Parts: sequence; structure tokens; C-alpha cells
Amino acid sequence: MSNFVFLPIFIPLFFGALLIFFNKKHKLTLSITYFAVALNLCISLYLGYFVFTNNPLVLETGAWKAPYGITLVADQLSVIMILSVNVIAVASAIFASSSITGKMAEHYFYPLFFLLIAGLSGAFLTGDLFNLFVFFEVLLMASYGLIIIGGSKQQFRESVKYILLNLFSSILFVTTVAFLYSVVGTVNMAQLGQRVAEVHQQGVLTGIAILLFVVFATKGALFPLYFWLPKSYIVPSPVVSALFGALLTKVGVYSMLRVYTLIFSHKLELTHTFFIWIASITMIIGVIGALSTTNVKLIIAYNIMPAIGFMLLGIGTFSSESLAGTIYYLIHDMVIKAALFFLVGLLVYHARTSNLNKMGGYIKTSPLLGWMFFIAALVLAGIPPFSGFVGKYLLLRGAMDEGHFIAAGVGLLSSLLILFSVIRIFIGAFWGELKDEPRKIVQTSGIFASGLLITLSIVLGIGAEWFYPYIQSAADNLLDPQIYIDFVLKE
Repeated sequence: MSNFVFLPIFIPLFFGALLIFFNKKHKLTLSITYFAVALNLCISLYLGYFVFTNNPLVLETGAWKAPYGITLVADQLSVIMILSVNVIAVASAIFASSSITGKMAEHYFYPLFFLLIAGLSGAFLTGDLFNLFVFFEVLLMASYGLIIIGGSKQQFRESVKYILLNLFSSILFVTTVAFLYSVVGTVNMAQLGQRVAEVHQQGVLTGIAILLFVVFATKGALFPLYFWLPKSYIVPSPVVSALFGALLTKVGVYSMLRVYTLIFSHKLELTHTFFIWIASITMIIGVIGALSTTNVKLIIAYNIMPAIGFMLLGIGTFSSESLAGTIYYLIHDMVIKAALFFLVGLLVYHARTSNLNKMGGYIKTSPLLGWMFFIAALVLAGIPPFSGFVGKYLLLRGAMDEGHFIAAGVGLLSSLLILFSVIRIFIGAFWGELKDEPRKIVQTSGIFASGLLITLSIVLGIGAEWFYPYIQSAADNLLDPQIYIDFVLKE
């Protein structure tokens, strides 16, 4: 059964490599893509069912016992992330069928898409810090290719900034891992957690923890390392923007969840208090950015930042409730961000512009798109009973229970401003007089993919009582790192 852990990585790698040979056969490529994403989703569902009803799964590759070999670990947090990624992958494959042109497919969109999914899956399943770096590089290589497909001047300009900053963070990441290995003598996460606990994170280890935070903050676009994100996420195709906005920054959040609960959780007054302040500033900067532009794509891109700030607030608060809130909000944000990037892509296609000031009256020409966007805006802002409300409620209550009233106040204020920023799109684009004759939306698969994700967001909110026990169980396991250590090291 432990061999199943490798399948969420192997399946996208295999089909991605296979599709290299069929890049000019668009219909065949689409058929293979649908089959592959459906298969991977089924494997992820079964993996999640097994882990939640039995125990975590540990795969020791090459029969090398942990901590000496490469270890893959499917615990509750990992399978939640894998399942979320594959839901987004299915929706993205559906959306891509009408938005990715034959020329873009010939430039290897689908192989790069599967390489991205494989890198994400590997990052969520790896059991050692060095291979976390390796899988970061795998998904980044895929993103470098995806961001320039289309070949526009804006894409090349933003891709240079995106690549250079990620190269810097990658260099810092591998250097910090080497530094940590020189101090502790291992890169296996379970053994790192064990050895750092033995010395109570004394001396240089807290400094290493801060360096790793800089790496993950760069990946997650936290203040002050956020400047690369907004424009680089809006220049590619809408499906690529959705993949980036929904998934890439969340790898940084997952890494922080894993590292700062399993390994560096012994100096909360230094590291985690610092996290709370960074989270608060990131929320403020994000909503200011969203309110300062009339580019509808940029408004959604800037709204990635306050969401990451909310998640970091939960990690910094470091209670069972706040960690559950972070995981719930993480799932919610992955789903709704993908849906919003899909919807904004359809809106821009419909309007022939991304400038909100040049839009208006589209509720008459595309009422379904308008009302879907309205519902998605309410979900994003955390209006009850949608999924955003559940995550924010847990996060803010956890913060107030631990006495972080300023951060909770910033969170409440940013929620109102997030709602204002996205409702501004709805009012500006869909109400008023029709300014120009828009294009007719014929991308029914795009509407379907967006509706699928919005429906899932609604279910996550209305069905919170059913989902919450699983999320809380994953959070409780994070608070007790010995569970992870015992399963990996078999002590």
C-alpha cells in the first residue's frame, strides 16, 4: 500500500512526458489529459480515504530506511493538499480545453502543466528538506515555461523578474539546508524535528529558522517580498494565472505549516510572534494594492496576498483552532482563487479589455458570468455560510483567544476591503450602460470549470460540519509532531 504514495507524482510525470510526443495532436492531447487528471484525482481520493481511516503512509525508496534514504510521507495534511491540487488540476484541464489554442499546445502547455502538478505533489509528499528544495525547482521549471507561453512582450518582461527572484530564493534555500545539515547532521524532517527538540532550538537554529522563513515568504509573496507577484501572475493565459494564483503561493504556506510545527516550534516568542506582524502587514499591503488599480486581473492577483497573510496569522497563533483555520482557509483559497482567475479571464475576453473603467452593462449580455462572479466575490470575502467564513472565523477566534487583538482587527478590516475590491468589479463591469459591444462567450467549458469550483466552495461552507473534523484532526497532528516522527522513524 505504501507504493501508492508515489503515484500522485509518477502519474503526472508519466503523462507529461508522453504528451511531449503528441503536442501537435490537440484532440488526442485533450483526451489523454482528461484521463490523466481523472486518474490522479481518483488515486488522491483513495489515498486520502486510507490515511484518514488508517494511518499515515511512508514510502522508503530503494528500501533505504529513514532517515538514510529518500522518504515520501502521506499524512493527513499531505493528502489534503494533494487532493486539493488534483481538484484544481481537473478544473484547469476543463478550462484549458477552450482557452488554450493549438499554437500554445504545440509549445508544450500540457507537458508543462503535468510537470507543475508533479512538482507540487512531490513538495507536499516529501519527507526531507533537501527534496523539498528539489521539488520546488521542478515546479518552478514548469512555471518558467508556462509564464512565457504566448510570447508577448509583457510576458517576457515579467518572466525575467519572476525567474530572477525565484533563483535568489532557491540559492538561499539550498544554502540554508546545507547550513542546517552542518549543524544538525540530517535533512530528514522527522529526524530534524527530533534533534532540534532535543536541544530546544538553541543557538544558531533559530537563525536558520528565520532564513528558511525568508525563502518561504518569497515563495508565498509575503511582505516585503511580494513585489514580484501581481503582474507576473496576470500576463500569462487565464488558466496559467489560475494555476499560479491557486497553487504556487500555497507551497510556501504548506512549507511553513510543516517546518514551523514539526521542526522549529520551540521559540514561539521569537519566530511565531514575528509571523503575526508580517501577516498583518501583508494583509494591509494586499488590500491597498487591490484597491489602487482598475485592472481587474490585478485586483484578483493582489487579493492573493491578504489570503496568505490570514494563513500565516494562523501559523503564528499556533493553537489547534488557528491551525485548523489555516488548513481550512488554505483549501478554500485554492478553490476560489482558481475560480476567480477563470471568471476574470472570461470577463476580459468578453470585454476585450482588463480596464474596469472601460467596462459596464455586461449583466445584459452575460448574466450567468455576472452572477457567478458575484457569488465568488462573497465566497472570497468570507460572507457566511460560504467556505471563506469558516476559515476566517476559526483564524480570528484563535487569534483573539491568544490575545492577538490587533492582528484580528486587521484581519476583520481587510475582509471588508477585500469584499469592496471584488464587488467593485461586479458593479463596474456588470451594471450600468453597455459601453461597447462585447464578444460573445462561447467557452462553455470555462463556465463549467468555474461553476464546478464555486459549487465546491459553497459545499465546503454549507457542509463545514462534515469536513471540519478531518481538518481538525490534521491540525491536532501538527501540534503533536511526535506522531509524524514515530511513523517515519518507526520508533
